[in-house]
Amino acid sequence: MQLSAEQIATLAPDARAAAAGRKLESPDHWQKLGRNDAALWGECRGSALYHTRVSLADTATKCSCPSHKFPCKHALGLLFLAAHTPAAVPESPPPDWVAEWLTKRAEDATKRQTRADTPTTRSKRSSKREALVQQGLDSLDLWLADLMRNGLATVETQPVTFWERQAARMVDAQAPGIAARLKAIATIPHSSPDWSRRLLNALGRLALLIEAYRNQSALDPLSQEDVRQATGWTLTQEEVIERGQVIQDEWYCLGRHVTGDERLRTRFTHLLGRKTGRSALVLHFSPVGRPFTEETPLPGTRQCAEVAFWPSAYPQRALVRSTLATPSPITDTLPGAASIGAYLGEVARATGCQPWLDRFGCALLGVTPVRTDDGLWWVRDHEGYGLPLTSGEYWDALALSGGSPVDLAGEWDGEVLRPLGVRTDGAYYNIGEQR
Repeated sequence: MQLSAEQIATLAPDARAAAAGRKLESPDHWQKLGRNDAALWGECRGSALYHTRVSLADTATKCSCPSHKFPCKHALGLLFLAAHTPAAVPESPPPDWVAEWLTKRAEDATKRQTRADTPTTRSKRSSKREALVQQGLDSLDLWLADLMRNGLATVETQPVTFWERQAARMVDAQAPGIAARLKAIATIPHSSPDWSRRLLNALGRLALLIEAYRNQSALDPLSQEDVRQATGWTLTQEEVIERGQVIQDEWYCLGRHVTGDERLRTRFTHLLGRKTGRSALVLHFSPVGRPFTEETPLPGTRQCAEVAFWPSAYPQRALVRSTLATPSPITDTLPGAASIGAYLGEVARATGCQPWLDRFGCALLGVTPVRTDDGLWWVRDHEGYGLPLTSGEYWDALALSGGSPVDLAGEWDGEVLRPLGVRTDGAYYNIGEQR
């Protein structure tokens, strides 16, 4: 697939890496450039001679440079060069160092698919984990009861480690979903004037999850799936395809962003179906210092594809099962909500079905970015209702709108909206840093 310069920039780990990559897009920096159906490659002349290769299947990269950023500036430079000067990267047989890399990647993929995992082994492992989770939840329930008995005022002076110790215990209990919620709760105290309301809401949802896990047998099958997934039980891609919905549509990639801690990065990619109006959230994970290796739709493009949803009372998380056409730029009106009220009504329906959803894809039609006198940013619809934006500056969105209504896509977390893209005058523009 031929990538545009804007799409290549979204692959960069940060803006500095993207800028450094652009400086290497001239053929003068390269030698022994080549390409085939599987990859691009070349040798970049710098303080040393660096062997750089890029997989065209999933934009995975490898370079002999010592950089800890992925993709490095040399891989980005090679992509920019191929996009702007394709004649400089001729078709040719791959050299040994490229062929060996491609062969090893194919072998690793085959090993992952054929790794043995018998039903008996899975059953024993599941039973052992079930006992650990139950013990962990019993301990957490007692801790929450003590916390509420003493009152929320007692947490005002508690350090972050007060919450992180409990999160660590949930990791030991093999309930990583609950551990992640506790780490998120640790950021709430004193984060805003209404932090106590937000804290009580988060603790309430956590208590509801504990109670729901203990009483799974009283829930319908899809709600049971939601409870287990929120606790941290996972499904393989094969199980998702077998047990979840598979929907074929033309999917708009509204945008993506990356969050993480000192160990793990998570990439959130939001899709929106043109015909169905369904929102889909694709998650990818990568250890810090390593690239995301999974193929993912590029922000600002649309593509016919089959998308498989995790089984849920309100299906949201999804994976791209297969693509059915080449991607093309988004140019037409987004299949979004006509007003903020209509959008929030759908969010209310979603949380009524699945109370542990934390983020929602958002596409609003005919909204205007505005900046208040106190420096806060909002989007406002034709009815006069507004949603606050995440902290930051959004002059680019305002400039694109020209003060007039535009279609805006983003991610709503129940408190603020993170802008991801704006469609206006027949074109879609990414907003913010997207990697």
